[in-house]
Amino acid sequence: MTSAEFVDLLTQLAVMLAAGVGLGLVLRKLGQPAVVGEMAAGVLIGVTVLGSVAPDVYDWLFDVSPLVTSTRGDIIKVGMLFFLFVAGSEVDLSDIKTLGRRSLIIGTVGTVLPIAGGIALVYATPISMWGESMGVSRLAFAAFIGMNLANSANPVLARILIDLGLMKSRIATVISTATVVDDLINWTLYAVILGSVGTAAGSGSDRGLGLDLLLVALLFVGVLGGVRWLAPRLVGTARKHMAWPNGYIAVAALVFLTVGAVSEAIGVQSFLGAFLAGVAFSGVANGEGATGHKALTYVSIGFFAPLFFVSMALRTDFLESFDIALVLTITLFALFSKLVSVLIGVKAAGLPIGREAWAIAWGLNARGATGIIFAATGLQAGIIGDEVFVALVVMAIVTSILAG
Repeated sequence: MTSAEFVDLLTQLAVMLAAGVGLGLVLRKLGQPAVVGEMAAGVLIGVTVLGSVAPDVYDWLFDVSPLVTSTRGDIIKVGMLFFLFVAGSEVDLSDIKTLGRRSLIIGTVGTVLPIAGGIALVYATPISMWGESMGVSRLAFAAFIGMNLANSANPVLARILIDLGLMKSRIATVISTATVVDDLINWTLYAVILGSVGTAAGSGSDRGLGLDLLLVALLFVGVLGGVRWLAPRLVGTARKHMAWPNGYIAVAALVFLTVGAVSEAIGVQSFLGAFLAGVAFSGVANGEGATGHKALTYVSIGFFAPLFFVSMALRTDFLESFDIALVLTITLFALFSKLVSVLIGVKAAGLPIGREAWAIAWGLNARGATGIIFAATGLQAGIIGDEVFVALVVMAIVTSILAG
């Protein structure tokens, strides 16, 4: 890369970061997740607005060199591993022991039924409605739509509950613990989908589906078993012999980069490996490594996350790819399927269908940043096309607003 190309790269990153952080701040002031502002920034400086209003400026800024574009993409992809590690650390597996039967039932029913509903929706509608994204595998695509309909965003829910003064209520307990089940089911399904798409696209070998599922299972066991056991020992050693919190950041990065490489090598994208590494570190991240994890979180959310979400909206034309029928179908079906499923779960758990039940159902309807992450990584993996991506992003934003 020449000096001039490096200047172009730094300029692009600076413009993207400034736009993402600036609009993210505005949206936070309006009571919405910052990720919505970051996506909006990508729309404004990307092909949707800047590319249409001032195409010469857009080309001068973002279309200067294939090398710069590919390098920018690689930097952002590595940065997303940092962010997903932090996101994974929010899923504390130790909560499973204290979930309680009711929360476990609500979380399971409220996740499995929307997944099944999403699969049925894809098979019941014309293939043409979903655009070119059906080019992968209809079942893999349908399962991906299902997991997006079933997803609940724990960070958004926590913020809403805090703002409403409900964090210590029974509603908050049920919602928070149910999202743990939601995360485990959805990310496991995502691993299987990524593995099947990777094999179908030729990124893997000529392995059969059985071997792919075995490798995914071994990845889960190895990370959530072995790495989770190893994490406190690594962090303890780093705390004794390395500068702090630098030691935690170095150890965490070493682990999630390694797990991400293994995940990518077996045909399951590195995104999942980084997320699982975060889950494995969840206990130590909230304990001995808390100060180090906080420093890592600041860098991940303050720098890498805005770049990723801006980049996702940067190259997608939201006007050209906005299919009103698809947006309405996905949004309305997401609302209906999640509400009904959670209420069925509440009934199965032996709780009455009253105001608390409806509050739980609407709360778990928020897809938030997690929904946008799923949509963005699905677009990057080639599972979905631009039209479906736009529809899923709109659905995530609408359901988050309605949840509050």
